[in-house]
Parts: sequence; structure tokens; C-alpha cells
Amino acid sequence: MGEHVIVTNRQARRDFDIAESFEAGIELKGTEVKSLRARKANLKDSFARIERGEIILYNFHISPYEFGNIHNVEATRPRKLLLHKGQILKLYAATQAKGCTLIPLKAYFKKSFVKIEIAVARGKRKYDKREAIKQREAKREIDRATRRRDR
Repeated sequence: MGEHVIVTNRQARRDFDIAESFEAGIELKGTEVKSLRARKANLKDSFARIERGEIILYNFHISPYEFGNIHNVEATRPRKLLLHKGQILKLYAATQAKGCTLIPLKAYFKKSFVKIEIAVARGKRKYDKREAIKQREAKREIDRATRRRDR
């Protein structure tokens, strides 16, 4: 059984340079897993911080389960990520560099467990984004030209 992707953070690769990524479990409550199975989640604007030796994920929006009851919890509550202590220390060391942060790239099911792919990232500057767009456009033009020539 492979992984079944729930949601991806599409802005992450556009706005950040990804240095390295880790797979982490996530602590969920109540009916959150049922909402995730229905793909009622959003990683946009979410980030993680290391606090008191734990990694906490903020702004991960999981919509309340529509058939839920009193066990539904707040949609954007902070959620604890589950990693080994050595991995947390490695992430802490990596985020001490200026401009580095922890961002989630995707949420997915691995067997019956929900996993989050979290990455150490550095924000791209405006000119970096423009340069990436120019390169993408140039590659697209080259591909078009070769397709036309091959016809």
C-alpha cells in the first residue's frame, strides 16, 4: 500500500527554496481523520515552530466533519507533529540559520496513518521568483519550438 495524498501546499515550492524534508506523524482529535478522508483540508499559510522540544503545526485548516457532533474541534487549532528527538534537534539546528522556517509540503495517508511532509525552507525573494518564471517560460518556448519542428 502506497501513500494516498490528501492535500498539497502548492504555494510552498513557488515561494520557498526547499532544503530538506522529513515525514512526520500528526496528533489528531475527534472527527479530524474523517474530514481528512473526505479531503476537507488546506495547507495554505500553514507553518511549524519548535516549542519546548516539540514541533507544533499552525494554520493547518481541517474543516469540521459535517456529520460530527460535540467531538468536532476547532478547524485551525495548533497540532503537534510526531518526530523522533534526533530529528527534532536536526530541524532545530537547521531553522537557526537566518531566514529558514518549517513549512508543510503535503498531507497524506500512509497505510491508515496521517503523515505530514515537513520541510526546512528559505523564502524566495521577488527577483528569485521572477527568474524562476523566466526560466519556466523559456523552457516552454523551447518545447513548443521542438514540437512544431517534429510535426
